[in-house]
Amino acid sequence: MKDSKALWQSCQKYISTQVGQEEYSRLFSYVEFETFKVATTTLVLRVPSNYICEEIESKYIDVLRVAIYNTFGKIRLDWNIQLVESNNNGKGTEVLVESNDETKAPDQSILAAMENLEQALTQAPGTTRSDKLPPIDSQLNPSQTFRTFIEGASNKLSRSVGLSIAEHPNNTQFNPMFIYGPSGCGKTHLVNAIGNHCKKIYTDKRVLYVSARTFQLQFTNSFRTGQSNDFIAFYQTIDMLIIDDVQEWVTATKTQDAFFHIFNHLFKNGKRIILVSDRTPAEMEGLSKRLLTRFSCGLLAEMMKPNKQLCIDILNKKIARDGLVVPQEVVEYIAKIADGSIRELEGIINSLMAYSVVYSCNIDMNLVERVVKRAIKTDNNPLTVDDIIEHVCRHYEVTPNLVKGKSRKREIVIPRQLSMYLTKKYINLPVSRIGKLIGSRDHSTVLHSISTIEQMINNDKSFAKEVKEIEKVLDVKKKR
Repeated sequence: MKDSKALWQSCQKYISTQVGQEEYSRLFSYVEFETFKVATTTLVLRVPSNYICEEIESKYIDVLRVAIYNTFGKIRLDWNIQLVESNNNGKGTEVLVESNDETKAPDQSILAAMENLEQALTQAPGTTRSDKLPPIDSQLNPSQTFRTFIEGASNKLSRSVGLSIAEHPNNTQFNPMFIYGPSGCGKTHLVNAIGNHCKKIYTDKRVLYVSARTFQLQFTNSFRTGQSNDFIAFYQTIDMLIIDDVQEWVTATKTQDAFFHIFNHLFKNGKRIILVSDRTPAEMEGLSKRLLTRFSCGLLAEMMKPNKQLCIDILNKKIARDGLVVPQEVVEYIAKIADGSIRELEGIINSLMAYSVVYSCNIDMNLVERVVKRAIKTDNNPLTVDDIIEHVCRHYEVTPNLVKGKSRKREIVIPRQLSMYLTKKYINLPVSRIGKLIGSRDHSTVLHSISTIEQMINNDKSFAKEVKEIEKVLDVKKKR
């Protein structure tokens, strides 16, 4: 076998491409190769704390399995945890923890179910459907429920429809449900909540959550082993199929073809299909036309980044759930700095909790400022016109397309004029350039907009306060 340490380095490169640099630095950068026991085919990895081990196993065990399987093959994995506490000789205490995890091909559980499927489907006539089909692991996150999902203007439609689907899965209205929006706005939480709620009410329903990448890996493996028909047959038995990050299929034509047959079967038989993406079907260049029309034939539900108040509500809910004591000024600061990303909100709170426990200190502004520098990726890019439009739109809960469009409604005109005013203030572009970037307006329209906003700031204290709130966010981004 190739040098084991070199193989682990190959694993690290793969993992960093899958989880992103921020998460890799937070967790996997602390994982060190210790040894590979040839006799027992066991890989031993060293980590500095049980926290790191638990975080990886709860969030990224599938990524780790794929990385290890692709480089080492089918082996065992053990963690050697070096505790932070020191004993008398100044060295950390080492504890070997067996993970009870045997790395398998990433689609092994699905293939195992597929192996039983043909036999189950050929049972004697007279048996019911639930008798025929073997049980499956839904792959849902049990902690992501409607109870822990905080509703706001940015997700109200998606949540309401999602709850209705969970409670009435046999109703084919809004099928498929295609949820799209930027990263970190709560899409994955919502679809897991839909699946969990449906399973709670209808225990016999076959609900399956799977990422597009995992689906693709499963299909590729079944294709190589001559089991692609069995793979498709298995997915055609699902009552509610939830697929996350379907934008990753844009270059995978064979995967698209396989899903086309699965989609058609489920759709014709009244089964639920829920798809998640970071963009609309029309924006998925490389998606086949026949899938494009199918993705668009149900409900397209947009989820936007949460505004500041929703961020505060989410933070307060998590803080109460975790039993923390966090001053309100800290909560508001985090809501402002996290740029509308729920993942960043939760990451900061988790980091604060860890620091508070390890160092026995209170959570205050000094601590949060230190943690934020490590928890949030520094943005070295300069503030852009699109950044300004995005923050203004989030505050007024409108879309950038409306602001750049032709609407003359007051609820659209004010955000448009304010975007022009702030662009001039923060970027200082020529007014003709500002007009071109914001809806192809002429320079006189931009000058009028800037003048209108200045008058409103001087005459309307409430509006002036709103502008100051938006400027605080822009000031933060400009400094980062």
